[in-house]
Amino acid sequence: MPDDNGNVLSDIASDSVRRIHLVGVAGTGMGSFAGMLKAKGYEVTGSDENVYPPMSDMLEAWGVTAMSPYSPLNIDAARPDLVIIGNVIRRVNVEATAVRERGIAQMSFPAAFGSLVLSDKHSVVVAGTHGKTTTSALLAHVLVSAGTDPSFLVGGVTLNANSNFRVGKGEFVVVEGDEYDTAYFDKGPKFLHYRARSAILTSVEFDHADIYRDMAHYESAYEKFAATLPENGFLAVAASYPNAVAIAQRASRAYVATYAAQGQADYTTENLRFGPEGARFVVVEPRGRAGEFLLPMSGHHNVENALGVYAVARALGLKADDIRTGFASFEGVKRRQEIRGIENGVLVIDDFAHHPTAVRETIVAIRQRYPDRRLWAVFEPRSNTSRRNIHQHEYETAFEGASLASIRVPEPHDKVPLDEQLDIGKVVDALRARGIDANASREVNELVQNVIDRAEPGDVVLVMSNGSFGGFIPSLLAGLKARSD
Repeated sequence: MPDDNGNVLSDIASDSVRRIHLVGVAGTGMGSFAGMLKAKGYEVTGSDENVYPPMSDMLEAWGVTAMSPYSPLNIDAARPDLVIIGNVIRRVNVEATAVRERGIAQMSFPAAFGSLVLSDKHSVVVAGTHGKTTTSALLAHVLVSAGTDPSFLVGGVTLNANSNFRVGKGEFVVVEGDEYDTAYFDKGPKFLHYRARSAILTSVEFDHADIYRDMAHYESAYEKFAATLPENGFLAVAASYPNAVAIAQRASRAYVATYAAQGQADYTTENLRFGPEGARFVVVEPRGRAGEFLLPMSGHHNVENALGVYAVARALGLKADDIRTGFASFEGVKRRQEIRGIENGVLVIDDFAHHPTAVRETIVAIRQRYPDRRLWAVFEPRSNTSRRNIHQHEYETAFEGASLASIRVPEPHDKVPLDEQLDIGKVVDALRARGIDANASREVNELVQNVIDRAEPGDVVLVMSNGSFGGFIPSLLAGLKARSD
């Protein structure tokens, strides 16, 4: 409905739109959505302050014209029926202003996705603090493998599809549901727009301290999400997070099923074991034992996420054997325990972990997969939450299983007051007290050189960051290679 922000819509009929312009198109989610819209037959343009590889190459390959920098002239050239505003765009942005002044219909990315992609589909949303990308990618792959021809949009590049979106003709659409805010004119969580009929809730732990005041405020977003599912819907929730179960049972009208890698739940495992090939386990479901499964990943958290996928896939009508085939053929997601290279006998693994729980579980998973190799954990606390001392103690205990740890001291951030910043020195001291050879530096090159100088053949170097980490991994691989030449 029109308001003081301009002609902002919460819904729009797809047949009333032919030309779409995305403001902030170079972001991972917005860029992928642009490609998805192009694949659905719309005329699509976009703009951003800077458009550079790899997204610039991807947009070109998808046939999306990307303009830079922002300018009202971009809006005039695009002549859009609808403008989609990314959540990084502020009200004062010159194109956002031009859209309001010209009275052009505008929507947020999540609202547009709901209207243009999900309106006549069965939306399956994966939400939670941890594991959303891998879980949604696994579910999407299982549905593809089973021949249901689904669509999906996830927050990482799936290695099976070499993409983070797919446009299929089937009834299912898998969406990674984010609890972050939606747009400058809609500060509610993105996942409220995703029209979930089925869903997985992987976890609920405090995160996004820049927009949520405290745990109660954060949990309220998930209560609102759970309430969006219809009575004939299905919600699978991880039993290892009792607060998530309580939220689901309190707020959702849908059928709620629990899952857990270990312990009491509707869906659980027996004979769980880990090895170089990943995890093997027997699925136990309400119907009984479903036989043994192979998941080419390690870590209890990944097995648990897979059980959530199993529960929802069964509710969607898949047979156990369909899911078994999908699990075994899953290749993973870029930057989720992704092997980036081996140089001079040193294995380098890339992971997106940044919350202390994710750091701890990822280290445990890599230790399970490579039990006889020395593990060096390298971490960049880059997100708004990880820079803060709200998880000070958790980070001090999150590196168990690593023999060595290197941590980047974050650059000053104007959104994090000095007295609220994570004290890296205390983290390092606590790790050393636990017998972990720990160090820290603000300079990426210094951290890289330390690993190059001290890494030994057979070591596993696990690099964890939700950003580029200043090119840490390419520099490390190049340095290790040069050392062996």
